[in-house]
Amino acid sequence: MTTPAPVSAGSRDLPHPPREEIRLEGVLQALSDPMRLRIVRELAAVGDELSCSQFDLPVTKSTSTHHFRVLRETGVIRQVYRGTAKLNGLREDDLDDLFPGLLAGVLDAAARQDARLGSGPALPSGHAAPRRGQQ
Repeated sequence: MTTPAPVSAGSRDLPHPPREEIRLEGVLQALSDPMRLRIVRELAAVGDELSCSQFDLPVTKSTSTHHFRVLRETGVIRQVYRGTAKLNGLREDDLDDLFPGLLAGVLDAAARQDARLGSGPALPSGHAAPRRGQQ
């Protein structure tokens, strides 16, 4: 999977930290929240960009917006406007280059926790969770 393409001219730009400014403690703090981890897991499972409306989060729209903003500002996701849709993509390449194995480890740990506790995020319709070893 690759990091989404840079924002094209004419689209509404959202602020994202450059790769060299992404900090481990910010990423870990962002991933420590269950709703934000759920968003990241869904993006990893799909392996593509998803619009905000494709996530079925059990929170208000303003709380959902807050979670996406935290993920964007910490460098975990990239958000771009395409038309009227705000698309979200996991910055997997950036995170893997900066913190090798971190994202895969967190995703694997979350899947193991779900198996142990019998819980887990609902994935967008038509998408299955990745099998072990697939990311």
